Amino acid sequence: MYSSGDCQYIWGRCLDLIKGRVPQQTFNTWFQPIRAISVSDNSIFLQVPNKFFYDWLDSHYKDTIQGSLREVTGNGMSARYTILLSEANNNIADQEESYLPGATQQKVEIRSAQTGMLERGTRINGNYVFENFVEGKSNQFAKAASIAVANSPGQTSFNPLVIYGGTGLGKTHLLQAIGNHALIQGYAEKIVYVSSDTFTLDFIAAIQKNKTTDFARYYRSVDMLLLDDIQFFQNKEQTQEQFFHIFNDLFQHKKQIVLTTDRPPMELRGLQERLLSRFQSSLTVDIQSPDLETRIAILNKKAISDGLDLPYEVIEYIAQNVKSNIRELEGLLIRLLAYSSLMKVDIDIVLARKVLRETGQVEKKSILSIEDIQRSVGVVYSVNLDSLVGKSRTKEVAEARMVAMYLAREYTNLSLKTIGIYFGGRDHSTVVHACKNIEKRCEKEEPFGLFINSVKEKIKNF
Repeated sequence: MYSSGDCQYIWGRCLDLIKGRVPQQTFNTWFQPIRAISVSDNSIFLQVPNKFFYDWLDSHYKDTIQGSLREVTGNGMSARYTILLSEANNNIADQEESYLPGATQQKVEIRSAQTGMLERGTRINGNYVFENFVEGKSNQFAKAASIAVANSPGQTSFNPLVIYGGTGLGKTHLLQAIGNHALIQGYAEKIVYVSSDTFTLDFIAAIQKNKTTDFARYYRSVDMLLLDDIQFFQNKEQTQEQFFHIFNDLFQHKKQIVLTTDRPPMELRGLQERLLSRFQSSLTVDIQSPDLETRIAILNKKAISDGLDLPYEVIEYIAQNVKSNIRELEGLLIRLLAYSSLMKVDIDIVLARKVLRETGQVEKKSILSIEDIQRSVGVVYSVNLDSLVGKSRTKEVAEARMVAMYLAREYTNLSLKTIGIYFGGRDHSTVVHACKNIEKRCEKEEPFGLFINSVKEKIKNF
């Protein structure tokens, strides 16, 4: 018979065994977050962060976990899983249960608003909060306006608030963060987050059931309406008519309205003029594509929240090459993680380069790797890689090293800091000195300049 403290001991020993059988990156990502919470004669109960986590463990590491349990306990003890979908909160309205094959059934809680007569729920995702929204120049104003609205719903001149920007830039995150903040702080009681598609489907269902009055009454009763992607109202005449009256009623009663769209309101087509007039008279804020520093910060934050220990050069490399939107950045991280787990290799710059090439997201300038440059310069100078990145200060090696640093700066998107890492961990000032030295020699010494040009040609054809 096991005691309550035995589960930690058993799982601790299992982790020791597993650590020696999988790559470190895989262990950190998929096994460290698991928590042992109880044990019985034939089962150990493990808590995992979410359903995706459970599905991945069950499909890829089920035998690894079961095998370690057999070795530690000497019997057929099986692992069962508890999955907490979101943290409990005093303001949470509804409760649901989690049912997963092979997992325990546990009460979980979600923030939600629901139209009783239509039985269609619209949920605010508890993960979308201001605290984990990475701020940069591209979204600073939009975030500030959103916080102001969340702190004083309907009481500011920012009503309605319209947030616009391209796909995957964080509009939905800000929209739901407003709702979460107002809900948690008690600034609004009845908050509805709904996409324009869902709003339209609810309205159609209400027409079919002769409940349009109930539909209108429900939406007019809210303290805050968060409506996502209003561009999909285009050419839906009856839906626009219904929304116009709901909009006016909420506005007149000083209820907060926040809308998102993929373009400025003045560019929306297929909407009634009176709706466009309301949108254009509102506070309109935009979100642009994030700059490099913001992309790096987003990847760092995402890696930390997912328990990933990624080298800085990997994060920087992804940020340099994926510029379109945040969703693609996060998608690349998931792809890297999946590749690492399936192939049982650690995530490093080589793997990052391979994955980005396969997805076609590496810029032409970045196709030439720093290793290619080091090898080709080594061939030209008859210097091996160990000497190039080592501590040797002989004239020939020192010159080859400076040339390789200079060309790495020329032909890759890597930062000075990352380039220094590839040359034995040297700091960025060493790289700056090397680049300036080679540039000056090219300007003052014509033969040397011609020599560098010949090296460049060889590298391009490497």
